[in-house]
Amino acid sequence: MASEPQPQIRVCDRAGCLAGGDFRAPRSRASLDAFFWFCLEHVREYNAAWNYYAGMSEAEIEAEVRNDTVWQRPTWPLGSRFSALHGPHIRDDFGVTGDAESDGHSERRNERRRPLSAQEEALAVFEITPPFTVVRLKARYKELVKLHHPDANGGDKESEERLKTINQAYATLKASYFS
Repeated sequence: MASEPQPQIRVCDRAGCLAGGDFRAPRSRASLDAFFWFCLEHVREYNAAWNYYAGMSEAEIEAEVRNDTVWQRPTWPLGSRFSALHGPHIRDDFGVTGDAESDGHSERRNERRRPLSAQEEALAVFEITPPFTVVRLKARYKELVKLHHPDANGGDKESEERLKTINQAYATLKASYFS
């Protein structure tokens, strides 16, 4: 039976240490892919004393930290360079570029919106948002009735139609939220 080759054992890179060098530590900030190999005791000692930012000015440290927050990729404020580079042919449904109307799709975007449900339309009439109480709903109903009642508006037909809409919205909200 042939003897199997023994795996090579690294020796700790610390001068005078004969323990196994099982733990790697970067040699310098400039070459993070080159390593020293230390034993556990000496890698702890090295890491405690090593400072990545040693020898850098405050401005250099700030620039390094800012660059690291974006993974060393170039960045620019949203809407500034994007719209200038790509122009109006880019669809911007969410208005990221700050100029939603210039994308040439504003008509289609309005068509794509789903129609409001009966509850959503009623909430829009009352100009309130859930959660609300039955007391708050009744109070808002009374305000709107007083404001749009035809008798208070000289028999105006528009007010009469608006009151019908308010009554329908009130019935919808009562039925959907408090039944």
